Amino acid sequence: MNYLSLSDYLKQTYGQKVYKISLQSGCTCPNRDGTVSRGGCIFCSEGGSGDFAAPLLPINEQIDFAIKKVEAKLPAGKEHKYIAYFQSYTNTYGDTGKLKAMYAEALSDPRVAALSIGTRPDSIKDDMLETLKLLQAQYGKKIWVELGLQSIHEDTASRINRGYTLPVFENTYRKLKEAGLTVIVHVILGFPWETKEDMLETVRYLSSLSPVLDGIKLQLLHVLKGTRLGDEYLRHPFHVLELQEYCDLVVRCLKLLPKETVVHRITGDGPKKLLIAPLWSGDKKKVLNTLNRAIKLS
Repeated sequence: MNYLSLSDYLKQTYGQKVYKISLQSGCTCPNRDGTVSRGGCIFCSEGGSGDFAAPLLPINEQIDFAIKKVEAKLPAGKEHKYIAYFQSYTNTYGDTGKLKAMYAEALSDPRVAALSIGTRPDSIKDDMLETLKLLQAQYGKKIWVELGLQSIHEDTASRINRGYTLPVFENTYRKLKEAGLTVIVHVILGFPWETKEDMLETVRYLSSLSPVLDGIKLQLLHVLKGTRLGDEYLRHPFHVLELQEYCDLVVRCLKLLPKETVVHRITGDGPKKLLIAPLWSGDKKKVLNTLNRAIKLS
């Protein structure tokens, strides 16, 4: 089975391997500060999904810090390109002028090939949308907007304390695409109350979007310490996907996607010090090898 992986897409687009560096904007989340809710989504750690991000420093220092960490593992003497990824919390939830300056500083770095912004569809105001559109034109570099949808099912949205409905996502998706921005949607596989067919329905829905979805991240549900989901699991353990179950599900998801949709992730990392379940997910090499074998054989 063939699908368009992020690695292949980046090589096709930039002519070389491109690395992602995680940055922080200092934003919080409307699902934490009381605007929408408090405590965040039930699976989200205290780091706001940015547990591997650079320290909260001026943007140029964050970029230098993150690049040094990456380049320490790479052969010396070659220039590398990077995606600057504002990952932690909701990175359009703040003063538009201040965020514009941060984005512009990242985009102006010659080592940065593109900008990626993690956010929520209910936290992109019209002035922010216009700002992103203008920045993309000014710097001639792609801006990706990553939306944490997780599931199309309203019961799941309520259970995970997502804080917005599917029509909110649909409206924001349309506006982002009209502005010429790249949209990547996050999906979580493995909510214990969802059937596998429920999970596949989410991917089918995303596969049917028009204009076509630019990118998708398929993420295994991690149960982490310090989260409401983690507390629930410790009180009343529930079923988490086994490795082979997850691999079979990912293969079925990939078969549903349009050939133009870039698959940014087929699994994910939960910080090992926080990981409660599934423990098999902590062996990243084994997980990726098993996934790749399953995909190859499908």
